Order: sequence, then structure tokens, then C-alpha cells
Amino acid sequence: MLRRPFTSPGYHTTIKEAEYVHPIIAALDYALAILDSGDELHRERAFNTLRTVLSLQDQQPDSPTFGIWSWFWEEPLAKMSPPDWNWADFCGKRLLLTMIRHGDILPEDLVNLMKKAVSNSCEAIIKRNVGPDYTNIAIMGAFVTLIAGELMQEARYVEYGLARLQRLYDYTLQSGAFLEYNSPTYTTVAILDLSVLAVYTQTEEALNLTNELLDITWKMVSEHFHPLLKQWSGPHARSYHTFLAPSHLSFLYMACGGEIPFIDEDQFDYDPGWYCHGVRCPDRWLHLFTNIGVREVVQSLPESPEFQTRTAYTYMTRDYALGSFNHNVMWNQCRNLMAFVRTDEGERGYMRLRFLHDGYDFCSAVFKSEQKKSSVLFGIQFALDGGDTHVSLDPVHGRIQASDLRVRLEIGFSGRAPECVAITEDTVEAAMGSTTMTVRSLYGAMDGFGPFRWEIAQEESTVCLDYVLYQGDRTEIDFNAMEEGLFLFSLTLSEPAERVESGAMVSPSEHTVQASSLETPEQPISLTLKKKPANRIVLFHS
Repeated sequence: MLRRPFTSPGYHTTIKEAEYVHPIIAALDYALAILDSGDELHRERAFNTLRTVLSLQDQQPDSPTFGIWSWFWEEPLAKMSPPDWNWADFCGKRLLLTMIRHGDILPEDLVNLMKKAVSNSCEAIIKRNVGPDYTNIAIMGAFVTLIAGELMQEARYVEYGLARLQRLYDYTLQSGAFLEYNSPTYTTVAILDLSVLAVYTQTEEALNLTNELLDITWKMVSEHFHPLLKQWSGPHARSYHTFLAPSHLSFLYMACGGEIPFIDEDQFDYDPGWYCHGVRCPDRWLHLFTNIGVREVVQSLPESPEFQTRTAYTYMTRDYALGSFNHNVMWNQCRNLMAFVRTDEGERGYMRLRFLHDGYDFCSAVFKSEQKKSSVLFGIQFALDGGDTHVSLDPVHGRIQASDLRVRLEIGFSGRAPECVAITEDTVEAAMGSTTMTVRSLYGAMDGFGPFRWEIAQEESTVCLDYVLYQGDRTEIDFNAMEEGLFLFSLTLSEPAERVESGAMVSPSEHTVQASSLETPEQPISLTLKKKPANRIVLFHS
């Protein structure tokens, strides 16, 4: 097995400190890459690697972790907290690709062992039976069961895989988007797994469903790509990076057949996991990767038990892209309000809204907004049933200890940071090339705290426009006891010729506060927030 430096997202594994580990997935990728290379010299090494990985699967039918693997050789399943059932999907897919592409050279006994392991994976996948709102696993599980059924002539697996794919299709067709809406990471994963399913399935119905899902997905990607900025416009339901990494631009370059200059060839970063996946953007969407004028995208997201219906809004011009959700939690993977902006030649900038509890994104903060073109009214409320650093893994029950609490508009640049200046105590502006971002605090109340103030911190390539709610000795903040806990803001992007004196009208009532923008009289914006902290579902639908 391959030895790799230890990294962890902080959950599932109980390993906290280790210099190196031997990951299961890396070993399977390594074995497949050796066989894909056609290099006979190391073929036996690939076989031995596969045998080692197969021996690490839980193959006891009466075991609660039957059919899955641990993450690392160093950590058995019994030591994980909890074990990751996704590994039935991830490992099963790689074993299937190895059998399909190299079954003619694999030893017969090894093929039998691999078929047994894949069958175990299918049983684990069927038992778990994830819903269509877990997009990448819904797709990957459909691939493993459907392709395994076809390969091993197991009708039950084929029927399950096809039904699972149909559920995902029906769910996605409601709005034309996945639940992990517009996520650069998860959309790329979805395209890879749908593409490889289309390559290998022998079931016509599955092929038709897969191709339609691919068309829907590529439409969303191309609509949100800014050709001049070479950025994936927001909002993003899940994101790990702000600027697109070379790997994402390389993926798009490959998918468009090398016809569009997403990235210089000397920076092209090929991932062996793309090999033989048949990734190709449909020709009818290619023009959106090169044509830029004014573009407006409004889309409803699929319902989920927590969020029900959300709306995503994106507005793009030649110089910027501004996107927002109408409501969401303030998890660090959510990009609820974000912009990309052209600055000086060769540079680009971004703006990302965050809410920080002692320096880390606070999941019990709830975001709501209304956007029309380049203007947004947005607010922050507080959920009583939310988490701290994660949406659900560390619930705080509406009460936290804190020494610092603040709303942050984080502005980052590929080059030198812009100059920012506070105009009044309620307004800040950021010069981002020829575009100016103006943010105003319209209303703020948090029982027992205040006054609130703007604070600016500037580093070499980053500016933080912070609206400070509390800073001082560590103290308890109990949202359950508050009659008022909410903040309202307006944000506008404008070019020099577009600058107008703007503002908003704020109308408090007994239980709510309403803000109405005065900047867009032809398309008025209005946003209403509840004063009192409440459970998320109440705040989302106020």
C-alpha cells in the first residue's frame, strides 16, 4: 500500500496525530493506475495491492459494518468514530473499473475475490439506501450496483441501481439542480461519475437518464462560469476554495476538448481519476464559456427536510459576478453571498460573506437575502437548533461562550489588496478595480450587547470589513433569552458611471423588521426578518 502524509477533515477517523498513513483509496487508485499504464513490469505489484485491500473489507454478513472498509490500514473499522459507509461506494467503484478495464489480465482467483468484495459493497449500498439529496453518493451507489449487476449478471443489483438513478433524476428534474447547488467540487464529482456510468452501462434506460442528468449539470456549470474572470460564479451550496484551483480549470479544459483556453498548457494538471471516464461538455453549452454580456440566472433548489425550497440568484457583467441564496446557514462550506470582480490587468478579486464566532464560521447564524441585479438586501438571524462549527455535529442549543462575534465581508485578491475607507459609522466602501462595493448596516439588535461598529483589517492581499457585535472577555451569549437578535445590511456593486446615492427604508414592527431598498425603484427589493431567535425552519420561512 502507498504511504501518504496524514490529513483528516476531523471526523470519522480517531487518528489525531500521525506523520504518515496508508489510505485504502490511494492503494486502489495506485493499482488501477499501474494496470492502466500497460506497464507489465509492475503488474504483480498491482495484483498484490488489490489482494491487500480486499483483505481489509468487513466480509461478515452479520456485522454492522458489512461491506465497507476503513479509511486507513492503521485504523480498523472498529476504531473509527463512526465508520464511513461511503467507502462501500468509493472502493466498489474502483474495483469495478479495474475488473472492466483489466479483467483479461487479472488472475482468476483475484477476479473471484474482487467479485465477492463488490457484491458485499452492493449489499452495504442497498442496506444504507441513501436518498437523492446526497448527490455524489446517490450517483456512485447507482454506478456500483447497476454496473456490478450487469457485469456479474445479478438482476437484483441492476434493478436497484436503475431505480436509484431514476429517483435522482426525478428529484433533480424538479428544479434542474442538485442539492449541493453549483458546488465546484461536488458538481465535478457528479460529472465524473455520471460520465463513467454513461460509458459502461449496457442498460438503455440508464444511459438515457444519465445523459439527461449530464446535460442539466453542464448547463448549470456553463451558465455560472465567467469567461473573463475564469471563475465559477456563486452562490455555492458547498465549496472548499474560493478561487478556482488549476485542477478545476484543467478539468474544464479537458471536458471542452482543449478548444477553450481555460488554462495555459504548461499549468494543465491531469488527474488519473479522469482516465477513461468519457467526460465531455455538450456542444450546445460551449458558447457560454466564451460569451460574456449581462447574464442573470435564477433557480429554485430541490427541497430537503431542513431547507425546503431555496432560491439561488446570480448576476454577471463583464466586470463582476454577484450571487446569493435567499436563505441558508452560515457553515464554512456555504458561499451564501459572494462576488468575483475584475481589477487591474492580470488580477481578480472576490468578496465572501462570513459570520465568525471566535474566528470560525458559526453555523447557528442564519442568512436571508433578496437580490436584484447588483443590489442585495441581506440579514443575519440566530437559530436555536443549530450547531457551532458544523450544521448538526456540534449543536449549541442556542447558547455559546464567546470572546468575539462578528459579521465579516472578506475581500481577497490575486495581487495587491484594494484601498478601503469608512464613509460613515454605518457605511463602508471597497474599491475593487473599477467596481465599488458599498455596504450599509441598516438595523442591528442583540439584547444585552452593543453598540456595534465597523472595523477594517487589511493585509497584503486581503481586506476584512468586519461588523463587530461583541469583542471582550469570554462571556455567555444566550440567544434563547433574547427578544431581539438580528442584523440587516444592504450591498451594492457599481461602476463609476452607475454611482447613485442609495439607501433603504427600515420598518420595525412588534415581531419583525422589514427593509426596502431605494436603489432599484424599477425592481424593488424587500426583506423581512423575525426579531426573536427561533429554530431554523421558522427563520427560513419568516
